[in-house]
Amino acid sequence: MGNAQSPTADPRFATASRAFTKNELEDLRSLFLSLAAQSQSNGHFISPSVFKTYFGHRDPLGDRMFDLVSQQRKDQRLTFHDLVIAKATYEKGSKDEIEEFIYLLVDVSGDDILGRSDLKSVLSAMFETIFSEKDTELGSSSHKDIADIFLNAATFSKHVDGSAEKSMSFEDFRNWCTLLPSVRKFLGSLLMPPDPGKLGSQVPCLLHQESVDPNTMLLRKEYAWHIGGALSQPELEEWKLLYHSAYNGQSFNTFLGNISNDDGPTVLIIMDKEGHIYGGYASKRWERHGDFYGDMKSFLFQLYPKASTFRPTGANNNIQWCAVNFSSEDIPNGIGFGGQVNHFGLFLSATFDQGHTFNCTTFGSPCLSKTSQICPEVIECWRVVPKGAQRRHDAVKGTVLERFKEDRHMLNMVGLANSSE
Repeated sequence: MGNAQSPTADPRFATASRAFTKNELEDLRSLFLSLAAQSQSNGHFISPSVFKTYFGHRDPLGDRMFDLVSQQRKDQRLTFHDLVIAKATYEKGSKDEIEEFIYLLVDVSGDDILGRSDLKSVLSAMFETIFSEKDTELGSSSHKDIADIFLNAATFSKHVDGSAEKSMSFEDFRNWCTLLPSVRKFLGSLLMPPDPGKLGSQVPCLLHQESVDPNTMLLRKEYAWHIGGALSQPELEEWKLLYHSAYNGQSFNTFLGNISNDDGPTVLIIMDKEGHIYGGYASKRWERHGDFYGDMKSFLFQLYPKASTFRPTGANNNIQWCAVNFSSEDIPNGIGFGGQVNHFGLFLSATFDQGHTFNCTTFGSPCLSKTSQICPEVIECWRVVPKGAQRRHDAVKGTVLERFKEDRHMLNMVGLANSSE
């Protein structure tokens, strides 16, 4: 490395080096030399512009990341030691060490006060990176609106001397990241090589029929990115619109008929007459049950006016609810998530014109709307198509066996399978 390193031994570098394998260190050295060559520094350091261009960082987030990685020396030089020490902490450290690094990162003003303006700058830089400015559906005003929705999930409880405005404490920040896993994933992958499928950057491709006007859909790309933060990478390939109340009619039977033709997880989204948008991810197929079912992969979410995600707490197993054509008042007909019978975390009655949302220990979620009683204005349901599943589905689509399975499932949904035999 020649003069790339200080002659004085740095114990932090020695410790950080032990976090990597020999091959990983060699790869880091090769990356450093390549970027240093582009920086025209004779192999000594990486310049800010080359660093930000390679990792795809936007200002001011890129400036702050370079400042932290170069150990805030303000000399505009990032050495090999700097890179190894930063990546050892940021990627190989404990959960606390990584989140403390990210907490410092989002304080883009560098004044040790994490305020609303810092987070707004970070979110704007994120959205400009994730969503191409060539996308005609988006623009600077859209980024600002979405940033506000994510900011509405934040808590600022730390007192600041000489200021009436409070800042975000480290605990506030950790809670915010829990509510917004997509943000946490993105902020935790900023030193990874550029890749369209990089953790925190992937946005599902939203598929719908040509007759559906995209402007009438509740699920925007930014919302899909937010929901996808709680899912695995293979589940972020394609999402297909199965049901939209404006096009298919606000009917429970139509809803069941449309979703019965597709296996796998779904995303249910509701906009009520108060203008609030929220819903749930159902990991299991919607099918007729007289009790709760499902697994711990399901979750609830809010999209507007606040973005949040609520995953199972383990308090109980009351995950999904789908009751069809039951006559008992103890088994309310409709679909829902979490909570208890008649006191769900989210519930749509079989009439599809009313429902409710209550505080829910199943997901640790609050009431998702302005009031607990809701009147749906628009209802959507999207099929999550995992990577490779589309090809398998197309291979059997339209066969006699497949049509029989679909018809059979629909009969099961409405409780008529046995009577048809």
